[in-house]
Amino acid sequence: MRSLLTLLHFAGVIIWVGGMFFAHFCLRPVAVAQMQPPQRLPFLAAVLGRFFRVVALSIIVILLTGFASLATTGFAQAPLHWHLMAGLGLLMSAIFGVIYFLYYRRLQAGVAMLDWPLAGAAMNSIRVLVMGNLFLAALTLAVARLGSHLAH
Repeated sequence: MRSLLTLLHFAGVIIWVGGMFFAHFCLRPVAVAQMQPPQRLPFLAAVLGRFFRVVALSIIVILLTGFASLATTGFAQAPLHWHLMAGLGLLMSAIFGVIYFLYYRRLQAGVAMLDWPLAGAAMNSIRVLVMGNLFLAALTLAVARLGSHLAH
């Protein structure tokens, strides 16, 4: 059972973090270079809409599998780095919530009203928060990989 939980957990992480990396460093820069706001912002809103649905499912899987692993091991017996990963994961999930429920909604509203400054400001806020989540993801991966070595 532990192997299945770990597989699902890693799959969720790969989808979420890999998607953020792709969107931030590959998709968005090309869209900025090749499209004006009236084309770029509706395009990015549509792409993010599809991506955010997948991310929401991935977050649910990550949190369920992570906390299931903690629960089956026992919260008190689990290594400290597992608790750190859980805290970082909850923080990243909260940031995703802000991205989705605040700034993505503003992006959608700006696109619907053809208000490119509003949509652009929302997209920039999403970009900044995604960069923050990428930093937290890198920190979480470091904790995951090095955590057991740091405890000794």
